Amino acid sequence: MKHTSTKKLTTVGLLCTLAYIATAVGRVPLILFLKYDPKDVIIVIGGLLFGPLTALGISVLVSVTEMLTVSSTGIWGCLMNVISSCAFACTAASVYGKKRQLSGAVGGLLGGWGCQVAVMMFWNYLVAPVYMGYSREAVAQLLLPAFLPFNVIKGGLNAGITLLLYKPVVTALRRSHLVDAVPGTNPPGKMRFRPGVFLTALLILADCVLLFLRAF
Repeated sequence: MKHTSTKKLTTVGLLCTLAYIATAVGRVPLILFLKYDPKDVIIVIGGLLFGPLTALGISVLVSVTEMLTVSSTGIWGCLMNVISSCAFACTAASVYGKKRQLSGAVGGLLGGWGCQVAVMMFWNYLVAPVYMGYSREAVAQLLLPAFLPFNVIKGGLNAGITLLLYKPVVTALRRSHLVDAVPGTNPPGKMRFRPGVFLTALLILADCVLLFLRAF
């Protein structure tokens, strides 16, 4: 039990480090002043491996570290980061935890995508005026042309990239003896290619690219 706990702490620490690096150096401008970074992909992998509470913990640790180092939006930006990451990662992990199969993972990621869009539309309207310095009327005018497509693209990129990376990442972690066997996965060294998953991920990513192009 102690050995398992040590491995879990080591893996979670590694995921926290990777998520912070993704936040610090991986930001890509998408729409107006809104930027995407892939930290939620790493957070949701932690959630799929260890459950929604782990996803919550990684989200909080990374967001607080970001606030103290590279962010200029203070506590409100930190709060928004936690809410956004948890809406996606905790939802996906919760669904997958009830059905630890491929269909559960895909359904969880799609559910997390939809939840992230819905939750962030509400919280952007509620909190964005406080830390952005915009009037609520100005923020309301940005909801449909800016915040909605941004969050749809962000959630889609998170879901699509996770579908592509989850199995290779889990396989690498298992070969490194950082995680034990995960239900629904293949034995170490036997990573089976799933064309359906690959095509679904590509379709999601292609839709995100088209939406991004339409936003301009």
